[in-house]
Amino acid sequence: MELTVTQLRKELSKALDAAKAGEDVIITERGVPVARLCAVESASLLDKLEADGLITPPAESRAVPRLPEAEAAKDALSSLLSRLRR
Repeated sequence: MELTVTQLRKELSKALDAAKAGEDVIITERGVPVARLCAVESASLLDKLEADGLITPPAESRAVPRLPEAEAAKDALSSLLSRLRR
Protein backbone atom coordinates (compact mmCIF):
# COMPACT_ATOMS: atom_id res chain seq x y z
CA MET A 1 0.00 0.00 0.00
CA GLU A 2 1.30 3.45 -0.85
CA LEU A 3 -0.02 6.66 0.72
CA THR A 4 0.93 10.29 0.56
CA VAL A 5 1.49 12.17 3.82
CA THR A 6 -1.88 13.88 3.36
CA GLN A 7 -3.63 10.56 2.78
CA LEU A 8 -1.89 9.09 5.82
CA ARG A 9 -3.25 11.89 8.00
CA LYS A 10 -6.78 11.21 6.77
CA GLU A 11 -6.58 7.41 6.78
CA LEU A 12 -4.25 6.61 9.66
CA SER A 13 -6.43 3.85 11.12
CA LYS A 14 -6.68 2.19 7.68
CA ALA A 15 -2.87 2.32 7.34
CA LEU A 16 -2.40 0.88 10.84
CA ASP A 17 -4.83 -1.95 10.09
CA ALA A 18 -2.91 -2.75 6.91
CA ALA A 19 0.39 -2.79 8.81
CA LYS A 20 -1.08 -5.05 11.50
CA ALA A 21 -2.18 -7.42 8.75
CA GLY A 22 1.45 -7.69 7.62
CA GLU A 23 1.34 -5.27 4.70
CA ASP A 24 4.06 -2.65 4.32
CA VAL A 25 2.68 0.87 3.98
CA ILE A 26 4.96 3.18 2.02
CA ILE A 27 4.53 6.89 2.78
CA THR A 28 5.46 9.26 0.01
CA GLU A 29 6.06 12.99 -0.13
CA ARG A 30 5.76 14.58 -3.56
CA GLY A 31 6.07 11.13 -5.13
CA VAL A 32 9.25 10.20 -3.25
CA PRO A 33 9.10 7.36 -0.69
CA VAL A 34 10.12 8.76 2.71
CA ALA A 35 8.98 6.17 5.23
CA ARG A 36 7.68 2.66 5.66
CA LEU A 37 5.05 1.62 8.19
CA CYS A 38 5.12 -2.05 9.08
CA ALA A 39 4.07 -4.33 11.92
CA VAL A 40 6.27 -4.70 14.99
CA GLU A 41 7.33 -8.24 15.73
CA SER A 42 6.41 -8.91 19.31
CA ALA A 43 8.03 -12.33 19.59
CA SER A 44 10.88 -12.56 22.04
CA LEU A 45 14.39 -13.31 20.84
CA LEU A 46 14.23 -16.87 22.17
CA ASP A 47 10.91 -17.51 20.40
CA LYS A 48 12.39 -16.14 17.19
CA LEU A 49 15.53 -18.29 17.45
CA GLU A 50 13.40 -21.34 18.18
CA ALA A 51 11.16 -20.64 15.16
CA ASP A 52 14.26 -20.30 12.96
CA GLY A 53 15.49 -23.67 14.22
CA LEU A 54 18.63 -22.23 15.79
CA ILE A 55 17.81 -23.38 19.33
CA THR A 56 15.57 -26.04 20.85
CA PRO A 57 13.62 -25.68 24.08
CA PRO A 58 14.66 -27.80 27.06
CA ALA A 59 12.95 -31.17 27.42
CA GLU A 60 11.85 -30.28 30.94
CA SER A 61 12.02 -27.37 33.31
CA ARG A 62 14.83 -27.69 35.84
CA ALA A 63 15.33 -25.60 38.92
CA VAL A 64 18.86 -24.95 40.10
CA PRO A 65 19.28 -26.68 43.46
CA ARG A 66 20.52 -24.67 46.42
CA LEU A 67 23.29 -26.58 48.12
CA PRO A 68 23.58 -26.39 51.91
CA GLU A 69 27.33 -25.85 51.55
CA ALA A 70 26.72 -22.78 49.41
CA GLU A 71 24.33 -21.35 52.01
CA ALA A 72 26.88 -21.97 54.77
CA ALA A 73 29.64 -20.33 52.72
CA LYS A 74 27.41 -17.33 52.04
CA ASP A 75 26.70 -16.94 55.78
CA ALA A 76 30.41 -17.23 56.61
CA LEU A 77 31.34 -14.64 53.97
CA SER A 78 28.67 -12.24 55.23
CA SER A 79 29.94 -12.65 58.78
CA LEU A 80 33.55 -12.01 57.70
CA LEU A 81 32.61 -8.91 55.70
CA SER A 82 30.62 -7.45 58.58
CA ARG A 83 33.61 -7.91 60.92
CA LEU A 84 36.00 -6.31 58.40
CA ARG A 85 33.76 -3.27 57.98
CA ARG A 86 33.79 -2.43 61.71
